[in-house]
Amino acid sequence: MTALTPRQILDQLVNFPTVSRDSNLALVDWLEGYLVGQGVKCFRHWNEDRQKAALIAHAGPWVEGAVVLSGHSDVVPVEGQAWTSDPWTVVERDGRLYGRGTCDMKGFVALAVWAVVEAQRRGVAKPVQLALSYDEEVGCTGAPPMIETMQGVVPKGAIALIGEPSRMKVITGHKGGTGYNVHVKGYEVHSSLLPEGVSAVMEAARLIGWVNDHNDAIQARPRGAIGGRFHPPFTTLHVGRIQGGTADNITAADCRFAVEMRCVPDDDAEAHAGAFRAEAQRLDAALKARRPEAGVRLEKFFDVSPLRPEVDGPAEALARALTGENATGVVSYGTEAGQFQDAGYSAVVIGPGDIAQAHQADEYLEVSEFQAGQRFMERLLERLQ
Repeated sequence: MTALTPRQILDQLVNFPTVSRDSNLALVDWLEGYLVGQGVKCFRHWNEDRQKAALIAHAGPWVEGAVVLSGHSDVVPVEGQAWTSDPWTVVERDGRLYGRGTCDMKGFVALAVWAVVEAQRRGVAKPVQLALSYDEEVGCTGAPPMIETMQGVVPKGAIALIGEPSRMKVITGHKGGTGYNVHVKGYEVHSSLLPEGVSAVMEAARLIGWVNDHNDAIQARPRGAIGGRFHPPFTTLHVGRIQGGTADNITAADCRFAVEMRCVPDDDAEAHAGAFRAEAQRLDAALKARRPEAGVRLEKFFDVSPLRPEVDGPAEALARALTGENATGVVSYGTEAGQFQDAGYSAVVIGPGDIAQAHQADEYLEVSEFQAGQRFMERLLERLQ
């Protein structure tokens, strides 16, 4: 089988509409077939209903210490966006590669696949692995089970390079996060009989008020040494949407909203989450004392580990050597890097593209960034020889 160029691989990857709500198996089937055809060993981790799979690949000697090239297969939807070209076909114009996922993050995945094949073809002395997850865009839920599976099927890697768009800058830290779906259950009565009912909307407002007060308290505290490097330089809690009620003159039976927390690495994320759960439990008890049907229910919908800057981290040293960059940075968005770090890998984020283009209509990756990514992979291959 003829080896493909990075651009040919990117064209293939974008052709698969791997929106998180749908299966990614068509992409995984094609990619596994291509890699196996190039002599690369591949393994899958299946999700619970076997409608999605993570793909793990290993090239080079069957020994520990691999460099892991980590990406995700899923992309966000295109519905409601005004695209000027087919989002599922890479279109090059004005020095840019347009298409859903070109930036976030099939551009890096294409480069990683190319590098793994080249590593196998060149017979490198040190191994390289590909770790391609699912469901990153819905809370980074696919990476932890994939990483766990990796420990049993391939030799343990040492360094993880997570290719989220960073304009090929070395990112050594990012915020972690968690989120809760909140359902406040009320009791309907006519609004003229307000004390006899429970308004879910009005009671939900108490929890949202608590979130505002908690943010004020966080921002009044001294900044941590690591947290102070972020923008904003502190943990934040946020409510973006709320829905509830049926009429202006009826106490609302239901109200739903979500709380997301983005925590700097030197903050105690569980302390913030625990404080919110405690407040929700306090309100739940108060509502049930008024009407047993009422209450508050929480459901965690994501939990992303922060990436903590490492002291003399091997991943940072490698990425800086390959880029020639002396500086490093931190970002406020989350990635799967912290999850690799939790599993014992040294990890950084580095990849082509600008995060500002992610999830947008007419998402694009600069051709120059894609080329810079290939030069990065070429230098990595030279170090693996």
